[in-house]
Order: sequence, then C-alpha cells, then structure tokens
Amino acid sequence: MEAGPRNTDQGTQDPQDEAPRLSPDGPDDEDTVTPEVEVELRPQRRLRIWQLAPIVMLAAVGSLMFAFPLAFGTGDGGAVVAMLGLLISCCAAGWGMMAARRVGHTWPGMPARGSGERPDWRVLALYVTVGVVLVALAVWRVARLR
Repeated sequence: MEAGPRNTDQGTQDPQDEAPRLSPDGPDDEDTVTPEVEVELRPQRRLRIWQLAPIVMLAAVGSLMFAFPLAFGTGDGGAVVAMLGLLISCCAAGWGMMAARRVGHTWPGMPARGSGERPDWRVLALYVTVGVVLVALAVWRVARLR
C-alpha cells in the first residue's frame, strides 16, 4: 500500500443518495414508516370516593360498636352490641374486598384475576389461619363480657 489519496469511486454511494425521499405527507417508502402504537383510551380502573366512603363509614361504625362495649363494659347488652359491631365490620371488610377485586386488585401472593394461575396453597393456608385466629380472639373477648 502506498500513501496517497484514496479512490472513493469503488461501489460506495453518497450518503445523501441513500436517504429516503420525503414528500409533503412524509416518506415515500412504506417500509420506512415506524409501526403504530396502540394506546388504551379507557381510564384506569380504580376505586372512586363514592365507592370507598360507604365502606369506610360502615367499617368505622362497626369497629366503634365492637370496641366500646369491650373497653367500657356497658351493662348486659354489651356482648350483643359488640357482636353486632363485629358483624358490621366484617361486612364492610367483605364489601371492600369485593370492590377492590372488581377493579383488579388482588391480595399479596394471589394471582391476578383471569391469569389462569393457581394460588399457592401456603398463602391460602396463612390467610385462613390468620382469619380463624382473629375471629376466635374476638369471640373469646366477647364471651368474657358475660
């Protein structure tokens, strides 16, 4: 090889010749167009205030009905009021869980709705155990009022 000017006429083209031609509408070639992106037009599914307000109010009333007779022992009807408060609280919790499930939320460790996956039996056993222990403690505390 000798030093000197290089010959550029050996099969290379000017980079301006390789650029796609543009028309007033955009590129002439259809294969140079980037693919379209789909955008979801529906709003995200989330719980609204009008869905949450009655659930929160019902849970607050139920928990107060459950807590005051247990804390202050208000006579003979205290156990009945406490159990009614526990029932109202549990109804509010179930209502809240169903509303959350409807908008797509799941419990930790549980598969998403419609995914086709099976829940892990250990997670289910943990949830059932915690629920049974909480109900047993509540019933035991109410039974001690008498």
